[in-house]
Amino acid sequence: MESSQVTLCFLLRDGDNGDEVLLGLKQTGFGKGKIVGVGGHVEPGETDAEAVIREVLEETGVVLQVEDLADAGSVHFLFPARPEWNMKTTLFTARTWEGEPEPSDEILPEWFRVDTLPVDRMWQDADHWLPVVLEGRRVNVVVTMHTDNETVASSHSLLG
Repeated sequence: MESSQVTLCFLLRDGDNGDEVLLGLKQTGFGKGKIVGVGGHVEPGETDAEAVIREVLEETGVVLQVEDLADAGSVHFLFPARPEWNMKTTLFTARTWEGEPEPSDEILPEWFRVDTLPVDRMWQDADHWLPVVLEGRRVNVVVTMHTDNETVASSHSLLG
């Protein structure tokens, strides 16, 4: 089965106590109730950058430009028990944008310190790759989930 094309963008800012990242409490659909990155599916005819710009605007009201985006790599999520959930996710970070994050029907945005991520409220895989992205490095990771679709069975980097 083919994987869905998905994008995520992690907005980063200087906080009073160190760098902060914008994440959000998912209100609907896949991942409801979890703290997640901002993003979503790539629509037909869209580039990954166009999709993440649209998704960030829809979910938070924040306006990004292509030149604001930094390529942070990719994560391929495999759900052997639910292959229709498989996703190839392109990751971006941004330190420049217009507007302040506002809640939407889909996401309740919140700033978190990058050194104290709410991993207990996120998908378990986040701890395997998100800290690397937030340090400014690229990832190319394959994450395979257990049959419970919650816990990580394996995670491996395709980078050297």
